[in-house]
Parts: sequence; C-alpha cells; structure tokens
Amino acid sequence: MRTFLKNIGIFVIAMIILALIANVVRTSKEEVRSVALSEVAAQIQRKEIKKIEILDATLTIQTTDGKKETSRKELGESLPTELHNYGVSIEDLKGVELVVTEESGWHYWLGLLIPVFGPIILIGILFFYMARQVSGANNRAMGFGQSVAKEMVADEKTKVSFADVAGMKESKEELQEVVEFLRDSEKFTSMGAKIPKGVLLMGPPGTGKTLLARAVAGEAGVPFLHMSGSEFVEMFVGVGASRVRDLFNRAKKLAPAIVFIDEIDAVGRRRGSGMGGSHDEREQTLNQILVEMDGFEANSGIIVIAATNRADVLDPALLRPGRFDRRVTVSYPDINEREAILGIHSKNKPLDPTIALRTLAERTPGFTGADLANLMNEAAILAVRRQLKIISINEILESVDKVLLGPERRSHVFSEEEKKMTAYHEGGHALVGHLLKHSDPIRKVSIISRGHAGGYTLKMPTEDKHYHTRAEFIDDLAVALGGYAAEKLIYGEDMISTGPSSDLRSATRIARDAVTQYGMSDALGPRTFGTREELVYAGQGIAEKDYSEKTAELIDSEVARMVNDARARATRLLTKYRGQLDRIADELLKKETLEENEFVALLDVEKGSGALV
Repeated sequence: MRTFLKNIGIFVIAMIILALIANVVRTSKEEVRSVALSEVAAQIQRKEIKKIEILDATLTIQTTDGKKETSRKELGESLPTELHNYGVSIEDLKGVELVVTEESGWHYWLGLLIPVFGPIILIGILFFYMARQVSGANNRAMGFGQSVAKEMVADEKTKVSFADVAGMKESKEELQEVVEFLRDSEKFTSMGAKIPKGVLLMGPPGTGKTLLARAVAGEAGVPFLHMSGSEFVEMFVGVGASRVRDLFNRAKKLAPAIVFIDEIDAVGRRRGSGMGGSHDEREQTLNQILVEMDGFEANSGIIVIAATNRADVLDPALLRPGRFDRRVTVSYPDINEREAILGIHSKNKPLDPTIALRTLAERTPGFTGADLANLMNEAAILAVRRQLKIISINEILESVDKVLLGPERRSHVFSEEEKKMTAYHEGGHALVGHLLKHSDPIRKVSIISRGHAGGYTLKMPTEDKHYHTRAEFIDDLAVALGGYAAEKLIYGEDMISTGPSSDLRSATRIARDAVTQYGMSDALGPRTFGTREELVYAGQGIAEKDYSEKTAELIDSEVARMVNDARARATRLLTKYRGQLDRIADELLKKETLEENEFVALLDVEKGSGALV
C-alpha cells in the first residue's frame, strides 16, 4: 500500500511539472501590453513606432522609447492594407520597419505535441516502473529458496591469518591441517587419509571462534562461503532445506571450498527434545544439512566449519564422525594467551612504556579475547576523553572495572549515612578476603557506584585456576557474606539494609553448587543431585529431580548450615579485627577507591592470618 501511494504521488508531481512546462512553452514570450490596431495606427502617425514583427495574425510592436506592445490583425489580410483603413499612408509606414517571421519548428511542434502526448508518455513510464517493481518481487519470490551465503574475498587489508590470532595453539594446529588438506591433499591421500568433512568450533561467546574461521579463509586461499544459522529458516515451509541445497551446490561448483555456518545451534538443535520450541521447518533444515554432509552423494573438496557456544543442545546425528569429524574447543585464554592478545590489541595505541602487559594479564582472569579487545578500546577512548597523549595504567585499570561492572555512576548520589554503610560493607568483604588463606587477593575496593552495584570489592587470583577446592568454597562463602556481617556488626540486627541482597544470592548459589554438584557435603556424601540435561528454558538449564523429598530437605539443611557457618565465621573475623575494619572504612570515605597496594599498606595483618578464627 505504501509503495502504491508513493507511485501515485510521483505521478501527480510529474503531471504538475509537465503542465508547468507546457505553460512555459505557451507563454515563453515576454509579457507585453496589448493594444488595439487603431491605437497602433495612431502611434505610427505620431512616429512612436520603430519596428513591427508580424507572425500570422500576431503583431509584436517595438516603440521608439524601447517598450514592447502586442496587437492582432485579421488573418489573411496584409498589415499595410488594414492600417490604410485607419488612415495610415505609405509615407507614414516608411519610418517603420516591418518584419514578417515564422514560428520555429521545434517551438511549434513542442507546443503542439506536449499537451497531447506528454500525459501518455508519463503514464507509460509509470506503468513500466510499477511493472519492474512487481517483476522484482516475483524474482525475489522465485529466488526465496536460494542460498544467501556470502563469499568472502580477502584483500591485504582485511585478510586475517593465524598470525593475527593470539594463543589457541592447539586449535590452530587442528585447523592448520585442514588448510594443508585444501592446499595439498595428495600427501594425505597417499597415506590413505581422508579430508575431514566438518570441523565444529565450540566455546563460550567472545573466545574467537569466528576469528579462527576467518583465519582459515585467509590461510587456505580457497573460496570461503559464510552464512549464519538463523539465515536458513524463514516463515515459509521448505525454504531452509532449499537454501541448504543451494549452498552446497554453490560450494560444489567452487570446490575445493570451505562452508562456514556461524551459530549452527539455531538450526542444529536436538530433535524431539520438547524444549526450545519444536519447529518442523528447522528440523527439515537440519535433516538437509545431515544429508548434504554425509548422504549418498559425496561432497568431495568441501569442508564445513561450524561455530556454536551451545554444543550441548546440538543433535547427536550432527556430531557423529562423518559429519563433524573434529571438535575444536576454543576456551577462555590463559594468562600467556591473554598477554599475547593484549599485545595484538595494543598495537597502534600509544601505551605508557612502563605498562607491563603481563600485569594486565594477571588482572584479567576469565576475560575472553573480545573482552580484552574492548578493554583496550575503552582505555583509548578514556585517554581521549581526558585529553591525554598516551594511555596510562590508570585508564587501563579503570577500563577493567568498566568491562566487569559497567561505567561509574557518580551522578548516583548517596547520603552520608548510606556512603558510610557502603564503606563498611565493602570493607567487610575486603577484610575477610584478606584474612582468609584460600581466598583470592583483593585487587581493588571502591564505594563508587558501577552498574547495579553501590560499591564493589575486586578479588582475583595470581594465576589461572582450573580446579576449586572445598577450602576455597568455604572461604568464598565467608567473603561473600563479609558485607552482610559488617553491616550487622556496626549497625545492629534492625539496621540491616537491602545492600547485601546480591551477596546472599551469590552465597546461596555457591553453597548449593558445593552440595549438589561437587559432592562437598559430609552429610550427603560424594554424589550429585539433579541431572542437567540439554534442556534450556528462559536461558537457564533445567535440572531433573532425581532424589526424594527427604533428600531435598537434607540438601536445604546443608545449604543453610554452610551459609550460616560462613556468616558466623565472617562475624568472628570482623569482631576480632574491628580496628582494621574501621581503618578501611575511614580510608574509603576519604579516597573512595583503594588499589591493592594501598589496601595492603593500610592493614597491620598478613594475608591469611585469620584462617584459624
């Protein structure tokens, strides 16, 4: 409807323009005063006329003072004869220049044809334009089932190679073999080896799966077709399967080639799970992918690379050998890889020479490659905002906090009493964390609001951890409840605020995981409770209950016991070291933020000295 109204509007505007053109053609001559022929005769007799142009029955008169007039005579009669009837003699006409003219051909025909054929031509153009739109819609409808995959053409500026991907040594080695297969398959086939049909890149978001695929495209030098899993499925039945067929047909013509499907879990979810919405169109698309990858027809020379961060929901038929022969796990970078990633993203950025990337890598455990890229970019933006010439350690450390917790909210005004309560709350977290042996070192304490937090205590390990002990869980529980214990100690039972609500949720989650997932309860023994299948609802995994109601009561009792023990432990520590807590709170009220060295220098006790309290 909108297109139709647009076309009608264009037609009306064009008609108005055409009418104006026709009017200009008809009135292109200069507007002059019209006089009677008798007046012309009288002017001739008074010697006031210099020249008369005769065009058919129209007279254009130029007076001796430079003015122009117009008049008309009878068609077919000569001008001297008509003037003679008004008493103008031949002698009177001798001083007047008489010029007989004819209308030019283009002017005549333009004035004659535009009013007649102009609307017809314009209507024809309008119908042609509308027909093209209809034809384009028909072509799009006919091509609806064609693949929308884009072929990547890498130039020297946009080309990505394995050298541009920091870390991920094992992942790059797996993919390097794929590249060598494509470059020189003969040395593999001579040993009886077959080219892998598919490589599945699995890992959390932001760890570099798509970047690895781009690096494969840059290294292989073969056609690289890339498409998102969501681009297969449309509202029309059969479109997804048709696009899969067209995609592989294109790849066959370009073979050897690589087909990259990003976020394959959009179409590759487990069939018949009953969760995530059963969708016949999606299942048809998945079935077609399965057939194309390993069906009756061989797709020699085509390697499918797919990426997902939800490998747990993929259909088992998609994961079997012969379809995805290799599964490459792209995990969080370790400290060495983070240092290398920071080195790549710090290129072309004027960093302070005293900044040690190793130190930054230690401060960023759990950061993905995307997080580290964002970190360096935020630091550069912050330096520009502060009108600095180089990026200092202050901008980078502040960017770490921004990536973790969000931007500062200095406009979020606290009253003096609320500010003091926040200082004791964060001081409680920090002091308990410092006193416990198995808690990570305290890196920063702040009462500046960030994101949803009124303040924050940042603790990070000195090296990457892959396992967590029961002692660490117990200490982390005490640290999580340190803010709650500090508020209760300073302000009493009746003045506990809503501030510790997120801490309570965190402590409950830690205790429940320790009991139900890691077998760290003496009362329940070394077993797990609740099986987490590949079922997802509202972004959360659904645990199937595999225990009795009596056991459920025991689980709740153990969780409550662990939380209460941690609260009592935090309270004992803060009571014993009350002077240290007051000192931290006072310093936070003055400076608002304490870095690790300032925090440690403020205390009179060593790290882990309160472990036995």
